[in-house]
Amino acid sequence: MELMELTFRTLLIYVVVFLIMRMMGKREIGKLSVFDLVISVMIAEIAVFVIEDTKRPVLDGILPMIVLLVVQIGIAVISLKSRKMRMLFDGKPTVLVERGKLNREAMRKQRYNLDDLLLQFRENKTNIADVEFAILETTGKLSIIQKDLKGRDNSGQRGSQGSNSNPNSNSNSGSSFPKPFPRNYKFESLPVPLIMDGEIQKTNLEQLGKDRFWLNNQLRQRGIVDAKQVFLLTIDHRGKIYLDARRTRGPRK
Repeated sequence: MELMELTFRTLLIYVVVFLIMRMMGKREIGKLSVFDLVISVMIAEIAVFVIEDTKRPVLDGILPMIVLLVVQIGIAVISLKSRKMRMLFDGKPTVLVERGKLNREAMRKQRYNLDDLLLQFRENKTNIADVEFAILETTGKLSIIQKDLKGRDNSGQRGSQGSNSNPNSNSNSGSSFPKPFPRNYKFESLPVPLIMDGEIQKTNLEQLGKDRFWLNNQLRQRGIVDAKQVFLLTIDHRGKIYLDARRTRGPRK
């Protein structure tokens, strides 16, 4: 008898939670704000309590879930008409990269470290040096707006056409870039951080077949005399270096 009651409770609570989540809107499925996450967790916890405690009336669990549903729908309706309410419950997007420069103050307020940022860029298969803006959305997703490289591509094509007549022109223009990566290097980890928070990533340097002398030379070419002055320095598979210094001036490339 208890087994039948437990089965009935489970099926009933499943149907109730399913209907509540559907009524809360598809927004719950695709992206969760902090407020939405709290509501969803509370509904899940209430459902578990009702299923486990067979002596508790089912209504004691369904009623709180309905109250949470009404609260969520009510706040959602008010938020549609009031931007202040949306900002209060959902927050607002934060610009982490602006015009190619890292916004370290915004990263500090959001407790967003360099490892989190580089992870998002790797997932988007984007090099930070090619990014104009990176916006941290209220759902935690990083929206990336790349630079307009159309003009650069055109100039690059013109340069490659001209290199047919002068084979030395291409080698001279690329002399400031390092040689290609070793064949056994795992490209899925790109862009590779060489300096993070002023600390040199020795393991990455060794995997690239580079040394401190090469790194110091790259820094001197960009007006940096000490690695501690660098907040972030990365390199991609093309040998393109992105540098964001601790100074107030913009990043050099």
